[in-house]
Amino acid sequence: MKIAIVGTGYVGLVSGACFSEIGHEVVCVDVDQTKVDSINSGVAPFAEEGLDELLTRNVRERRLRATTRLEDALEGAVVSMIAVGTPFDGKTIDLKYVRSAAQSIGEALRGRADYHVVCVKSTVVPSTTETVVGPIVESASGRRLGESLGLAMNPEFLAEGSAVQDFMRPDRIVIGANDARSAETIRALYAPFTGTDVVITTPSTAEMNKYAANSFLATVISFSNEIANLCSAVGGVDVVDVVSGVHLDRRLSPITPTGRLRP
Repeated sequence: MKIAIVGTGYVGLVSGACFSEIGHEVVCVDVDQTKVDSINSGVAPFAEEGLDELLTRNVRERRLRATTRLEDALEGAVVSMIAVGTPFDGKTIDLKYVRSAAQSIGEALRGRADYHVVCVKSTVVPSTTETVVGPIVESASGRRLGESLGLAMNPEFLAEGSAVQDFMRPDRIVIGANDARSAETIRALYAPFTGTDVVITTPSTAEMNKYAANSFLATVISFSNEIANLCSAVGGVDVVDVVSGVHLDRRLSPITPTGRLRP
């Protein structure tokens, strides 16, 4: 399947390289010619373990390339992914890059008759895909969602330093879609990952899933740090043993016939 990915930042480029590694044809799009040239030479614009190797191999095998021309990237593409930045000012996220990407994709799709799914991969607040991206793409393309145009949200769960491994060995895949065809199209992208749990839901629920996951991990870390501070204040208490004991609760580390499952 051919995929166009708008944005070659951390999420966009790692996703593009990994999608090409599992057999898809990927074209990454960026306005920065320097980044495009670097990617096409097999060198990532940022450091991430294993990424340069994926770029080199898949550029050489013609499964991956980068361009500044969105129209070229969308030619024959079944899915376009929006993976641009969403700057946060401490109060709200800035959707100007998401809006711009949606507008450009819609304009590039105008006049085409083939089915196409626009998928948001940027981290955005619930309802953004359906109330911001969807209407912009519909208006700019002259198409109607649910007919020749699909809409989806597919959050990423990548950690810096292990992003390639996280993508290639996913613990779950979350797909929010506005209709069944969109959902199945995005699910087909991940077909090689057999045995991985897949959650099919609405775009807003998928958006909230990403925020909930981030918040949960942050809460666990903050809680452990508070316990560590308390242990230091009391004195003579080993926080590692305390947290290890908590983790042995069967609700966190279930005991199975083959042994205990550890977080």
